[in-house]
Amino acid sequence: MSIDESTPLLENPRAEKKTPLPRTQLGVVLFVLFTEPVSAQYIFPFINQLIRDVGVTGGDDRKIGYYAGVIESLFFVTQALTVLPWSCLSDHIGRKPILLVGLMGLSLSNLCFGLSRTFWALVASRCIAGALNGNVGVMKSIIGEITDNTNMAQAFALIPIIFSVGASIAPLFGGGLAKPHDHWPELFSGSFWIHYPYFLPCAVSASFAAFSFVIIALSLEESLPSKRRGKVSQPEIPSIDAQVGTPDDKDASPVPIRTLLKTYSVMIPIANYGVLALVDIGFFALVPLFYATPVEIGGLGLSPFAIGVCMMAYGIGNGLFQMLFTTRAIDYFGEKKVFCSAVLAFFPIIATFPIMNWVIQVQKEVGPTIWALIFVQLLSWAVVDMSYPVIFVFVTRASPNKRSLGTMNGLSQTTTSIARAMGPATFTSLFAFSKEYNLLGGNLVYVVLLILLCLLVFFSRHLPELKKDEQ
Repeated sequence: MSIDESTPLLENPRAEKKTPLPRTQLGVVLFVLFTEPVSAQYIFPFINQLIRDVGVTGGDDRKIGYYAGVIESLFFVTQALTVLPWSCLSDHIGRKPILLVGLMGLSLSNLCFGLSRTFWALVASRCIAGALNGNVGVMKSIIGEITDNTNMAQAFALIPIIFSVGASIAPLFGGGLAKPHDHWPELFSGSFWIHYPYFLPCAVSASFAAFSFVIIALSLEESLPSKRRGKVSQPEIPSIDAQVGTPDDKDASPVPIRTLLKTYSVMIPIANYGVLALVDIGFFALVPLFYATPVEIGGLGLSPFAIGVCMMAYGIGNGLFQMLFTTRAIDYFGEKKVFCSAVLAFFPIIATFPIMNWVIQVQKEVGPTIWALIFVQLLSWAVVDMSYPVIFVFVTRASPNKRSLGTMNGLSQTTTSIARAMGPATFTSLFAFSKEYNLLGGNLVYVVLLILLCLLVFFSRHLPELKKDEQ
């Protein structure tokens, strides 16, 4: 490149002409993606009261947390068992049919959840929702197929924003619409609303999934190359492994799972994604627990309202942060540098837990220092979330061909579903165990997270450099 007086001194060394995003199709996919956090998290505000109402605890409120944890985890347990088969099937019959089945399952299961009067009916409805729902992995496959190497990161960067918005809105309508006969007796005065006090938020979630079903049926074009019926094919996805040639997608077939599991360039991104999800879900479970735990036990003793405000502020701020910085950082520094740097932000998150505990033991109250540390912790968490769009790109680029994208995303989504199913109960129990027996001063849970984080940092250093000039 020639340099003269008009050459910018801080010119982006990675600047290149980007392919415009396919806004219509991407918009449809992101709209449907919004149903995922909505359907998964709207039950959180009322699940404890619902467990008490169905009577499974026998009047012992100490058991509510156990049964509520089972209900909250079942969606991810069944999803972990079925997401890979659904994703593999999408490589053969197309992405659109799988999405339609998943949305129909979400809608029906949400209605069943609102009409459930026994614990086992609640269990069945959540299992149905998870078992029929392989949508997240399939939607990532669609994004990978409708973008190319110049705009893929830009598209994937929108996913955390969608999840942040959904995670902020779902608890609001979930808690606000529960027991409508108490809030709006003139509108919901019938006996139905007394017998089924949590049906309204379930019906809203079901209606949103049903509306998404209609949008997909009418507006989404099939993106699997072999099912596009003569339409112009999408841009090629450059493989991570530049030394290994891949067949043309027109003649390629889905690569068997066994072969993918033996391929180093495939498993490294998936391993990074799995450990990232495990560490992240650990913090997701520990942050509200630590904030709510009484000071004398080793927490901050914040009220539920204060915790809700903190988490809502984080959701909104995180969405804005990702919107403003993620794509720019990837464009300037590259995918690997952004990922390796973002995961390092877990270290200050870990450090702030014992530091806040020490500060509040000294000050005996939640003062400006504690709020400043909470701000640092949540800001670091937003930096960590920059790693998700990047790892989505690595997983997509690791696919041998487009007809294997479903299987690739199914494998990666299985790892994160397992983490979401096991992580909360594991880390909250470890937190309680650490405090009860004062292991390592009550800090054993943070040491375990630190070990997992070091493993993640090690894996991140083995990710390949992505070549931006491959076409």
